[in-house]
Amino acid sequence: MSPVPQRALIAITSANPDFGEHKSGLFVSEALHPFEVLRKNGFEVDFVSETGQWAPDDISLGSDWLSAEEKAIYEDRSSEFRSSLDNIKTPSQLNAFDYGLFYASAGHASLIDYPTAVGIHAIIASIYESGGVIAAVCHAGAIFNNLKLSSGEYLIAGKKVTGFTTQGEEALGVLDIIQKQWSVQTIESGAAGAGGIYVAPAGPWDVFTVVDGRLVTGVNPQSATKTAEDAVAVFKPL
Repeated sequence: MSPVPQRALIAITSANPDFGEHKSGLFVSEALHPFEVLRKNGFEVDFVSETGQWAPDDISLGSDWLSAEEKAIYEDRSSEFRSSLDNIKTPSQLNAFDYGLFYASAGHASLIDYPTAVGIHAIIASIYESGGVIAAVCHAGAIFNNLKLSSGEYLIAGKKVTGFTTQGEEALGVLDIIQKQWSVQTIESGAAGAGGIYVAPAGPWDVFTVVDGRLVTGVNPQSATKTAEDAVAVFKPL
């Protein structure tokens, strides 16, 4: 039996900014897919955002990203996933010692609120220092930008990480929004600032993850499932 709790916490961005002609927010598959992996592996799962608020990234609700079945799960407020999401907590409502695995979902909006989400930062540091597993996918790596352990060292200092590529931002034509309109860092620049060793995939849309000890990161929405599977694999022998 694992000495750390088999209970997982999935973080959700609380930001909902304009993003070109759309609104950014939670990229739904990046929460749904890990939720399904974790539940399948026997984890209890809760959701948290820094403010207790959330809104979807409207692009993520399209058929390119959610199957008809997944869309139905999202829209059904009585489904386990949606009812859990609608019961989202704030950090102050949670006890970090109840959790053995943390997973940060994303959406471009997370570049805005994750770097200053001090309540969530404290939970992550506590879970990690208690021997738990920390995972983040796509733009969720922004959660590490200012996240320090009790030693004062950045959690990702000297560790290999990945996340959405600057090349991918350029391909989407959104780099100016990120850097000029929002005045925030890309995942690559944020990782460098926190002492992380960024590892790039062969291509920005490849399924790609990096595991460094009890830290698991994935590069894009397509990698959300594998990021969760890798996190579970790291958790099992603990």
